[in-house]
Amino acid sequence: MKISALKLALLSATMATGLLAPQAFAKPITDADRAQILKAVEADAPQIRDAALKIWSFAEVGYQETKSTALLQGQLKAAGFDIKAGVAGEPTAFIASFKNGVGPVVAILAEFDALPGLAQTADPVKTPIPGQIAGHGCGHNLFGAASVGAAVALKEWMVKNNVKGELRVYGTPAEEGGSGKVYFVRDGLFNDVDVTLHWHPANANSAVQGVSMANISGKFRFRGVSAHAAGAPEKGRSALDGVEVMDVAANFLREHTPDKTRIHYVITSGGSAPNVVPDFAEVYYYVRHPDPAVVKDVWARVEKAAEGAALATGTTVEKEITGGVYALLPNDTLGRVMDANLRKVGGITWTPEEIAFAKTLQTSLVNPPSIDTVKTIEPYKVELEGGGGSTDVSDISWVTPTVGLGTAPPSCRARRAIAGRTSPPPARRSASRARSTPPRPWP
Repeated sequence: MKISALKLALLSATMATGLLAPQAFAKPITDADRAQILKAVEADAPQIRDAALKIWSFAEVGYQETKSTALLQGQLKAAGFDIKAGVAGEPTAFIASFKNGVGPVVAILAEFDALPGLAQTADPVKTPIPGQIAGHGCGHNLFGAASVGAAVALKEWMVKNNVKGELRVYGTPAEEGGSGKVYFVRDGLFNDVDVTLHWHPANANSAVQGVSMANISGKFRFRGVSAHAAGAPEKGRSALDGVEVMDVAANFLREHTPDKTRIHYVITSGGSAPNVVPDFAEVYYYVRHPDPAVVKDVWARVEKAAEGAALATGTTVEKEITGGVYALLPNDTLGRVMDANLRKVGGITWTPEEIAFAKTLQTSLVNPPSIDTVKTIEPYKVELEGGGGSTDVSDISWVTPTVGLGTAPPSCRARRAIAGRTSPPPARRSASRARSTPPRPWP
């Protein structure tokens, strides 16, 4: 975890050297600068480690990360940053700013939300925590702690070297299913940012830049008439029938969608007893594609499938859009700078105890990656084919140059496998308690 912070701090400083100064004075970062930043991060390592472990234990789901956000805001305030809390209509969101004169603005993203259903002890085998509903299956406890540690180190470097400009940390809630960053973009909070940096735990060290998949997600709620399924079935109108007819229609739709379209669904409510015709049922859908316009078009067809299913079954249907993100725009120029500095930091050398932990972890996986990937840096490239996942970082990339990297703490895949899953369930959120403003139209 400390290594991740070192990498992020160095990369942040590299960007800052070229941007947090008038263009006439921009120059590559020096070895002395690197040494100074490394020293600052090392000095702050205990606090970074402590924050990561505390956020791990808090394990708060999206839009409810009250303890996690308070911890990170407190660290940044103590380091001299000005804090704006509750931005973008999100109670757990914040922007921390340090400004030294007039100059460009560099943003570092910090995530800290957990995933429902993944409560797990810090052991390399599946060991659920009784009574705990969520856990950090994707390393966002590391993400938030290391981003703040990097920002604190970079701020010290700016002060010592009188580097002009503004450094911001964006505390962004609910990446897992809540599209928290979308509302930052909607409210114009990135409009004056020159560069945005982000990172994520992975099973390798890489500054490869790529395209993600655009996504719309939403819930369809069918309502019918309850009746005894044997005594008076003719009086019933099954909401579950509506869901199932919709699912059949959506499955036939797959053949007639553009290549790379992905449609996923899960029935979240379908009744309680077979002998009772359910008067309520709900199904949760995702539609993905690298092109946001395709996602919007396919989603409209899914909505038509829902309307047709309601008509066919004598039920009614209503929909709630729960999230929507664009596809990530890769930035090759920034990616090459990040890759060059990642290579200067280098890979990770694990202790014998860490290697033993990792090897035990591997037994939970099918075709596990080699643990040797942590030692090296992956070859740099820009991948223009849409990846399998979606992220709300994508919306930021449409309004400001954005660059990210992955570093090698235990991977998301491994963490989820330990907890008994290979992919996260959709995060549940209540619109009434999660946000104080309505979502924007998409896209």
